[in-house]
Amino acid sequence: MRISNAKKEKISEQILSFLYSSFPKLLFTSNIAQEIARDEEFIKSLLGSLKKKKLVVEIKKNQKGVDYKRRSRWKMGDETFQAYKNFQK
Repeated sequence: MRISNAKKEKISEQILSFLYSSFPKLLFTSNIAQEIARDEEFIKSLLGSLKKKKLVVEIKKNQKGVDYKRRSRWKMGDETFQAYKNFQK
């Protein structure tokens, strides 16, 4: 089953909204997928497209600076956060 581009955009907006509400906390892909109630691989592909648009930032290291082998944490980019913050006012 294919998902239309309009629906992908709506789900991407949900992801950005969730990242905004949890800013500055870094979230794993699985946490985002659980909150949005979607498949992790689908969410990961949407996060990849948001990363290309420079709306989100992928973190591939833990707090100690050690690289994750198979995981990624995500946060909203600073410019995107400021735009959301100004929009909310």
